[in-house]
Amino acid sequence: MSELATYGFTTTILHSDRQKEIEHGSVHKPIHSSVMYGYKDARDLAAVFQNKQSGYRYGRQGNPTVSALEEKITGMEGGYASIAFATGMAAIGAVFQALLRQGDHLVSSSFLFGNTNSLWQTIDAQGVDVAMVDATSVEHIAVALTPTTRMVFVETIANPRTQIADLKRIGDLCREKGILFVVDNTMTSPYLFQPKAVGAGLVINSLTKSIAGHGNVLGGALTDTGLFDWAAYPNIAVNFRKQAAKMQGMSQVRAKALRDFGASLSPDAAHQIAVGAETIALRMDRECANAMALASMLEADPRVAAVHYPGLPSHPQHQLATDLFRAYGALFSFELKPEIDCFDYLNRLKLAINATHLGDTRTLVIPVAHTIFFEMGAERRAGMGIADSLIRVSVGIEDTQDLLTDFAQALIA
Repeated sequence: MSELATYGFTTTILHSDRQKEIEHGSVHKPIHSSVMYGYKDARDLAAVFQNKQSGYRYGRQGNPTVSALEEKITGMEGGYASIAFATGMAAIGAVFQALLRQGDHLVSSSFLFGNTNSLWQTIDAQGVDVAMVDATSVEHIAVALTPTTRMVFVETIANPRTQIADLKRIGDLCREKGILFVVDNTMTSPYLFQPKAVGAGLVINSLTKSIAGHGNVLGGALTDTGLFDWAAYPNIAVNFRKQAAKMQGMSQVRAKALRDFGASLSPDAAHQIAVGAETIALRMDRECANAMALASMLEADPRVAAVHYPGLPSHPQHQLATDLFRAYGALFSFELKPEIDCFDYLNRLKLAINATHLGDTRTLVIPVAHTIFFEMGAERRAGMGIADSLIRVSVGIEDTQDLLTDFAQALIA
């Protein structure tokens, strides 16, 4: 990747595989399906297991096709190293499985993806104290810190209400306190934002979403930006302390989470994600433009009660989003006036698909309170500002006017 350092985002992605020799002159890294790797000299096999030389041990812990994708993601995030997982949730779970211990304290944004919220309940029950706070202001984070706080976790843009964390000031606070800052970048993607710019030590991406982009493959990634001092982190095991400080965090995650829990990304999936990633900039530019057009149209319609999209000047964190991100993202949510039933509205749409996904080439819609946040309960939903009529929209690459016409024609009482 170093030879491509002077090129732009898309050029770097397109040509990253060719920076290392590929058999037969292939442009893409081939799909290596072998689970085991043979060595002529048994001493070499032992040296690989002891981290004395590079090489592959077993398919669950690493694969040449997956490694090529990991290098691509590292380049996209401007990081030091990445580890790919079978899903985005596996990547999130790996952070806490490998790096937190009973008695540790985690401060998290309260505006979270539903499954992440569920995971927090699990680790809280297992002895990690979790504090959920409004991360749109760094003051809330600061008040929640304790002597045992090991980690602060936020999403760039919250799903589905699009609240934006006070990223830069939270990063400054974590650096001052020596606390690991973990940022889920899924809602923005590395094309719109690199959390390294605000001091994140670890970055999470659901590769399933905008990076792969076509709703046909699952994957997740964890990237070490190289900014965090692992030598000062108390939860690194003795055997990993033998390595250079910058390697300790990812080495422990790869061993204690990827190897021990086995949420490995398949080589076939890695190949699909790598190919999809080549067009992320083209897709995101179109999706963000479509989202802005749709959100603006809906906000202007008197039959719509509210629209939540960072690109609108009415959004509470509009200026923050403008300062931080290349564009405002491809996801927004809106609430209908009481006279329009949200289910009837969704059923009148002709192009948008009723589906639980985001970051796809097709526009997707879902009634939030009744589906992905139903398990959370009414009280918790109310605390997150999720109304019963809230509809989440993941905007695709369709022709803009077709989307505007579709969403407008469904607005009948």
